[in-house]
Amino acid sequence: MDLTATLGPITLKNPLICASSEFTMTMAGIKAALDAGVGAVVAKSINESPQAAQQLDSAEYVLIDQNWRVLSWDNADVNASLFCRSGLVQTPLKEWLRILAEADAYAHKKNAYVVGSITVADPAPAADIAGAMEKAGLRWIELNLSAPHGREAAKGAIKQITDADIVRDYVHQVRQAIKIPLAVKLTAQTADMLTLAEQAIQAGADMLVMIGRVQAFLPDIETQRPVLGSWGAIGGHWALPATLYWVSKSWRTLPRTVPIIGTNGARGTEDVIRFLLSGARAIEIASLVLSNGPSVFADMLSGLQDYGKRKGLARLADIVGKAADIASSYGDLPASSRSSYPWDRFLQ
Repeated sequence: MDLTATLGPITLKNPLICASSEFTMTMAGIKAALDAGVGAVVAKSINESPQAAQQLDSAEYVLIDQNWRVLSWDNADVNASLFCRSGLVQTPLKEWLRILAEADAYAHKKNAYVVGSITVADPAPAADIAGAMEKAGLRWIELNLSAPHGREAAKGAIKQITDADIVRDYVHQVRQAIKIPLAVKLTAQTADMLTLAEQAIQAGADMLVMIGRVQAFLPDIETQRPVLGSWGAIGGHWALPATLYWVSKSWRTLPRTVPIIGTNGARGTEDVIRFLLSGARAIEIASLVLSNGPSVFADMLSGLQDYGKRKGLARLADIVGKAADIASSYGDLPASSRSSYPWDRFLQ
């Protein structure tokens, strides 16, 4: 089966993308993901703020099981949630650009991409960094406007952008600074994500990434203290249906020429397929790589081929949006033939 995924000006050999995280903060991590067969790797984010880099010094990461208890990393379950504080890459920009250029040259040999990532503080410096990434030879940039840590970060470190007009300004400034493809990562922590998406596209985004992880707070009932000692960001398998809501709504609302990259909730081949059926053309995965390693990508690629064979598919892209296309709004649904409700058995 043909696994290629077309994202506007970018064609990936398959729809799997290793998302930006601490795993992609080094050349070794980036190469490990590329060697596992992904179509692209999004490098760890950078911005202009010293506070954002310093924030990494107080980072902490825990896995949470289905009962909201801390889970040992040695017994990582694929369905575990990642709850963490984090910061941005601490490598100086000039050195980071050299690493990214070398990593993307390695990716090129594997018919893949390394994507430069910018988690924003202010728009003008983000545009400057994007321009520097293009000048260094990178072929693709991701502008992260969704960072959940932005709500808790020190002033001036990181921002989460939830206003459509501000999204437009950030994207416009970066678009003016570069000619290479631009992906924009959005948050659903807003009253109208679809408006954010529309503004990002109008301002020059070539593709959208949705949705970033969410803010969280989790007390430990035995110590009666907060896990991590603070607020944090969380993502997990439980988030998949909520993510697919926005992916499918965007697929149905935006022009079909707008490529959607889904993220937050995929924990295996079946979830990747669910993303595709909802309208995503590619899928970014981070938490599962941190907990279970890059070998998860090889397993997913094998699983996708098995699915294609079972379903008689010539191209995986043929299923993109298939489920979202036939979803009905409540007002269009026929009357139910139900004569009773399942809980009626408790009322006998």
